[in-house]
Amino acid sequence: RDDPPALALRGIAMAQLGDYDRARKLLRRAARGFGTRERLAQARCQVAEAEVALAARDLSGPARALDAAAKALDALGDRANALYARLVGARRQLLVGELEAAEQTLAAVDVDAAGAPPPLVARAELTRAELALRRVRVADAAAALGRAHAAAVAAGIPALVAEIGRARRAL
Repeated sequence: RDDPPALALRGIAMAQLGDYDRARKLLRRAARGFGTRERLAQARCQVAEAEVALAARDLSGPARALDAAAKALDALGDRANALYARLVGARRQLLVGELEAAEQTLAAVDVDAAGAPPPLVARAELTRAELALRRVRVADAAAALGRAHAAAVAAGIPALVAEIGRARRAL
């Protein structure tokens, strides 16, 4: 099928298989297909595309588009995906060495107040741990990884628990 929802799902599947170029093309087509009449779906596709770009280590895309998608998601009442978009933005900032900006972004992300689901809490804490490591704050990183592990166990996602376990062992 070539309808926007099918393209988006196929794009996500391609990303999970590691075919990042194809995933980005499919997600871009889906976002265009949704258009402005379905702004929520379009913003979700934009966030997914930004995450795929991050996984592919393509940091050339504009951060403004991700920020605009996060604001649109907030305005449309999708708090969880808006929070996720901000976490993707913080991870991007870490990768390009913008530690101050990442710290500010993470300070604005309050997973407790947002009532975020456990997988988002785990991702937020993993990002906090990475920032702490970049700042050579080992105790802060260990604490963040502990919180990430608890959230991942609560989420019941084995791959996330394993990812955090590898980070804890490396620390």
